[in-house]
Amino acid sequence: MEQTLSREEKLRILKALEEDREFRYAVAGLIGVSDILERLDRIEENLEKLWTEVRNLRESQEKLWLEVKSLREGQERLWENQEKLWIEVKNLRENQEKLWLEVKSLREGQEKLWLEVKSLREGQEKLWLEVKSLREGQEKLWLEVKSLREGQERLWENQEKLWLEVRDLREVQTSMLEAQRSMSITLERLAVTVDRLTLSVEEEARDVVGHRLKQELGVDMALDRLFIDERELDLYGAAGDLVLIGEAVVRLGVKLLDELEDKIRHIKLKRPELLRPKLVKAVYTDYAPPAALESARRRGIWVLKWSGDLTPRKIHEVKAPR
Repeated sequence: MEQTLSREEKLRILKALEEDREFRYAVAGLIGVSDILERLDRIEENLEKLWTEVRNLRESQEKLWLEVKSLREGQERLWENQEKLWIEVKNLRENQEKLWLEVKSLREGQEKLWLEVKSLREGQEKLWLEVKSLREGQEKLWLEVKSLREGQERLWENQEKLWLEVRDLREVQTSMLEAQRSMSITLERLAVTVDRLTLSVEEEARDVVGHRLKQELGVDMALDRLFIDERELDLYGAAGDLVLIGEAVVRLGVKLLDELEDKIRHIKLKRPELLRPKLVKAVYTDYAPPAALESARRRGIWVLKWSGDLTPRKIHEVKAPR
């Protein structure tokens, strides 16, 4: 038989659920809520990792867009040169049309000569005395015709040269298309190279910085990435009363130094348990311009590469957050 709880019993149960954690979890376990809460926690952790990956992808995409912009500028110059080649081809065609007009004029003149010869033949019976003179004139005309034919042959030779020039221009255009395809392949390879270079710099930074700390300070510190509230640190390690927080980058800029300082402030406020009484701020890089190095010195940030220090190492006293 089903029992109904009284109002006082229901109030006691609700109060126990509100004040007694173990009782609340026991009830949640019976109705399956604890499994749902654990899954929600795992989903939240995965979302944080996904946001971090999205940020890295956006940064890589910006670098790629810069490279694409440079390639497009080069492509625009190629198109300008191609436009000039097309203008040359147009001029060649216009000259060819003029040559055809000259040939047409020569043929018309030849027809007129034949008409004159016909007229001379019709008057041959009446003008035998003039025939000799006409024949001599006819021979001269044949010489002129021969000269015209030779000129015509030269025109045909020039036309052949024009066709060769057009063929060369087509070959140049084909080479340009192949170069464009090659640039597309190079762009894809560049994206892969950038990803590999970023990973290799981080791995190299952990090896070099860890070795320097052990060799010079006697501190054996394991360095790794650290993710805090969608923010990523390339270098983090703690041993004893010393903690190192830093970044690894191919080219150092002042903006990266600002980001490092901001991440350290964030850790002090949100995750102070990650800190130690002494702090080393570090940046490992392949190249650093003078302005960035000067800014790092003022902030007490240790900048180094595989061959040595670019700024001196400084150990900061960590003050408790207010």
